[in-house]
Formats: sequence, C-alpha cells, structure tokens
Amino acid sequence: MRPDDIQAIPARHPGRWIAAAAVFVLLVATAYSFTTNPRFEWSVVGEYFFSVRVLHGLLLTLELTVISMAIGVVLGILLAVMRLSHNPLVAGASWFYIWLFRGTPVLVQILFWFNITALYPNIGIGSWSFDANNLITPFIAAILALGLNEGAYMAEIVRAGILSVDEGQSEAGAALGMSRLQIMRRVVLPQAMRVIVPPTGNEAISMLKTTSLVSVIAVSDLLYSAQLIYSVNYRTIPLLLVASIWYLMVTTLLSIGQYYIERHFGRSATRNSPRTPLQLLRAWVARWRAAA
Repeated sequence: MRPDDIQAIPARHPGRWIAAAAVFVLLVATAYSFTTNPRFEWSVVGEYFFSVRVLHGLLLTLELTVISMAIGVVLGILLAVMRLSHNPLVAGASWFYIWLFRGTPVLVQILFWFNITALYPNIGIGSWSFDANNLITPFIAAILALGLNEGAYMAEIVRAGILSVDEGQSEAGAALGMSRLQIMRRVVLPQAMRVIVPPTGNEAISMLKTTSLVSVIAVSDLLYSAQLIYSVNYRTIPLLLVASIWYLMVTTLLSIGQYYIERHFGRSATRNSPRTPLQLLRAWVARWRAAA
C-alpha cells in the first residue's frame, strides 16, 4: 500500500464535547438564575452603584491599597537587603521581623494597632510627645497594620528575586569599581524585577481585597460603606453585589496593569514576546480592512 492510499481519520474526542456541553449548560443556568431571580434586586444594585457613599468607600479602599503597597515594597526591599547582609545581627533582625509579621493574622495586627493606646498612651521622645489617641486614628492604624504586614511578604519576594540573579553579575559590577549599593541598584534589582513583578502584582490584588478587614475598626472603606447602607435599608445582597462588582472591576484593571509590567520586564528573557490583545485587535482590523 502506498502512503497516498492511506486515508487519515481525525481522532475523535467525545469527552471534550461532553465537558463543553456540561459547562455550557451550567453557564446558561447560572445566567438564567442571575437574571430572573428577583431577590438579586438588580434595580437596587443600579441605584447604589454610583452612590456617593459607595464611591467614597471605593476611593478610601484605593488609598489604603496604594499607601500600604508603597510601604510594603519599600520596607520589603530594605528587609530583603538586610536579610542578605553578612552582618548576623542585621540579618537576624530582618528574619525576626519577617517571622513576627508573617506569623500572626493581619486581622489581629489591625486590632493591635487600633488598640496601641492601651500600651502607649503618649508617643514621642521626652517632653515632646503626642496623645496616641490623636496620632493613631483608625485610618493610620489600618495603614500601619497593612503596610508593615505587607513588608514581611514583600521581603521574601524581593529576596527570591535577588537570589535568582547570577552571582557573576555582582562580581562583574565589583570589578568595575561599583559599591555594594550601586551593584544592587544598577545591576541586581533591574534583573531581579522579572522574578519580583508577578508575585508583587498578586500581592497588590490581594491587598485590595484585604483592605476589607479594616471594616472591623470602622474605617469607611468600600465594604464598610456598603454595610452602613444595608444596615439601614436591609438590602444586604444588593449592596454586597455593589461592593463585589467594584472589587472585580478594580482587580481587572490591576491584572491588566500587571500583564503589561510583566511583559515589559520579560523582554530580556524572550526574543519574541506574544502580541498583546490590543495588538491582536489592530491586526484583525487591518486584515479586515484589506479584505474589504
């Protein structure tokens, strides 16, 4: 028998069709339930989606996320460098900090900072001190808890990124007469970013959702604002849907930003980066116009 006489038959995958059908039925059933169940009260969701109180809570949530992540990133870089120090006291202090803040729940830390005045009624040096009740407001307590806790996690992320850079790079920088700080800033950290950026993006998204814990100390973030509204009008589910939709929208924007940042720092590792969705859309439009 010659090769041309062989008639190839494509392999059949009935399991794939059954799984696809099951997923399709599940999606249709979910969409039908969401659109026809009157208890979702979508009209109430639309009424409160752009409520001033909800938008104020959303703005405060974004402030908490940005400030806490900024503190966490700066602190994480400092702690990671300390952890890699040859000085055992400095490295030990960094290890102790990371152990302490990673070993206790962030909710406990929020409550601890909120009640710090029980330990230190006045904060300052000598006669130059302030009443802790005026200095540590609920918002400041939330920032301290979230930022200091994030610093411990970012330290391990940055340390992993630094260790991923070959030691020869540091030796080459030293041979050029660079100081340790210059080597870290100009040689090691730019290369380590490719490893650091993906988990940092995940931490930012996680931080956005973790801010909802500050509702326990009456900081009027997005969730607490929704809670205040439904505690009066008893529209619990619609208000929780409003908060959830806003969280999903901001998370989506952060994910898009993470994608482009990862792509930027990953250019050195891949010669031909895959095209972005926007580039694919432009290529499709160009082909469509050429064919028209």
